[in-house]
Amino acid sequence: MAVSGVMGISVSALGAAQVGLQTTGHNIANANTPGYSRQEVQLGTRQAQYTGAGYLGQGVDVNTVKRAYSEFLNGQVLSEQSQAAMLNTYHAQIQQVDNVIADANAGISPAIQDFFGAVNNVSTSPESQPARQAMLNSAGSLAARFQSLSQRFIDVNNSVSSQISNSISQVNSYAQQIASLNNNIVMQTAASGQPPNDLLDQRDQLVSKLNAEVKATVVRQSDGAYNVFVGNGQSLVVGTAAFTLALAQSPSDPSKQDIVYNNKDGSKTPLQQSSLQGGNLGGFLAFRDTTLANSQNALGRVAMGIAGVVNHQHQQGQDLNGALGENFFTPPTPAVYSNTLNKGNGVVTAAIGAPADYAALTGSDYKLRFDGGTSYTLTRLSDNKETVFPSGLPETAVDGLTLSTTEGAMPGDTYLLRPTVNGARDISVGVTDPSKIAAGLPIRTNADLSNQGNAKISEGAVSAPSGMRDPAHPGTDVNLKNPVTINFTSPTTFDVFDAKAGANIATGVAYADGQDINFNGWTAQISGVPAAGDSFTVGANNNATADGRNALVMAELQTKNTLGAPEGGGATTTFQGAYAQWVSDVGNKTRELQVTSTAQTSMAEQSVATQQSFSGVNLDEEAANLMRYQRAYQAAGKAMQISNTLFDTVLDLGR
Repeated sequence: MAVSGVMGISVSALGAAQVGLQTTGHNIANANTPGYSRQEVQLGTRQAQYTGAGYLGQGVDVNTVKRAYSEFLNGQVLSEQSQAAMLNTYHAQIQQVDNVIADANAGISPAIQDFFGAVNNVSTSPESQPARQAMLNSAGSLAARFQSLSQRFIDVNNSVSSQISNSISQVNSYAQQIASLNNNIVMQTAASGQPPNDLLDQRDQLVSKLNAEVKATVVRQSDGAYNVFVGNGQSLVVGTAAFTLALAQSPSDPSKQDIVYNNKDGSKTPLQQSSLQGGNLGGFLAFRDTTLANSQNALGRVAMGIAGVVNHQHQQGQDLNGALGENFFTPPTPAVYSNTLNKGNGVVTAAIGAPADYAALTGSDYKLRFDGGTSYTLTRLSDNKETVFPSGLPETAVDGLTLSTTEGAMPGDTYLLRPTVNGARDISVGVTDPSKIAAGLPIRTNADLSNQGNAKISEGAVSAPSGMRDPAHPGTDVNLKNPVTINFTSPTTFDVFDAKAGANIATGVAYADGQDINFNGWTAQISGVPAAGDSFTVGANNNATADGRNALVMAELQTKNTLGAPEGGGATTTFQGAYAQWVSDVGNKTRELQVTSTAQTSMAEQSVATQQSFSGVNLDEEAANLMRYQRAYQAAGKAMQISNTLFDTVLDLGR
């Protein structure tokens, strides 16, 4: 009995040592395998046998081979790595924008400087055809620079869309593999009652790769399967079933594809894009929907501001043919998109009118919702500020936009307004003939040579129309060129005679030194002391060959505050100032992401190091284990040898 007991104990010890050696060898072989967790042999004593001398041990059992795994540490690594992947991806993408706009040669500022320099040259030499042609050439270069940057952003957007598609494919592949491993793990665990450690490691490694693409939440089930969720709780893996994500055309913005959830019945559920955070996918979406969209809007705002303000001033001038100026630039228009899910057929349009409207542009996108009846709600998406119009869309501009709509909208219908997104893409030069540059003003002022006083009249300027607008020239009055004579009846009063009407259009007007005098869309100032009978004439400019007054005003637009802050308001900055502010904002964001991504990567590396100190393979420790199990194996063999000798002795007694 004793001999057989020693033999059984020796065999169990030999088996335990052999499993220890095999497990240690497995650890050493997989020391560099990604995602591998160190495995440990869990031993337990066999049930002791009762004898008169007490309970005698029966040897050892190998209960299981367990992997060194910490759910807390593993979860921390997944979280840190997902955030690091998002920040690194975001930083890599925004660097493309920063490198382009910060380039002194490729940026907009030099082109703006060249254009207004050429306008100034025309103001000093309005009769010079080479100067006028140079102005057209520099305007074309400015428009081309805007278009080039816009195309660059479009290319970046297309590249990001392609990478989003690739990332979604990776997510779907990982989901399918996790579901397949769930099936194998559940089956093997149920069949053997033991954990399939290598399969568990493979599944955890897939979850890690999934988190590198998009932040995922993992819930372990009682049977050992993983349920994986993304976004706002959408199921990606449930047991052995895998669901997929896909791209679909955005119903609100035809220029963008949204990520949708594929249901088992074949339908698609739109996902809130901002809910897909973390990982490469989160970085791509954050860049596309914030920095890239804002950059397109900011660049377009500068382009639309230049086109609109210069056009307005150019329309107030007169060209070499004596005609009023047309649009110098082809003005870009705001983009308005009807949601494809709208039930009605109402059409919304947006326009930008006066120069003050360009100053009020914010660079934000807007959502317009028809609430029913005559009520509309306009939401500024940059800060979610809502403006309710209970009595229909207003005739006055809101953030620089004048909105109008046709009938046919249904309650709940929405429209996306992107006022400046296409500004840089659509700007072009509208004037091709140098002689049609409206460098002069359409009016001239004169003082009668017989005047007795010392009063003088200014050159005059075209002002905002006070009477009927000229349909062909919205910035001017139809009576602008009608001759008007200012006749002083005394040193302190004057009458205004309109030659076209053949009568006074104002009498007994009080005079003050240097006051503005406004009629027919022009403004002039008379200063000094007039005498009774003195007269001044404001009429058409019939010889504008050497007149560069309007070109001078256009040149001064370079240093004039014409645009507002990105959050809206009055004119507070120049064209170049607005561009520089945007470049600075992108540069600051790029630097911020560089710092945070570096810090986050370091935190992720520290989390991995902490996890590996618990779960990773230490070759020195495994070498020691080899020696320990080798000694145990040798000792068990020696015990077996002794048991065999004792057994032979017992057999010899019976001979």
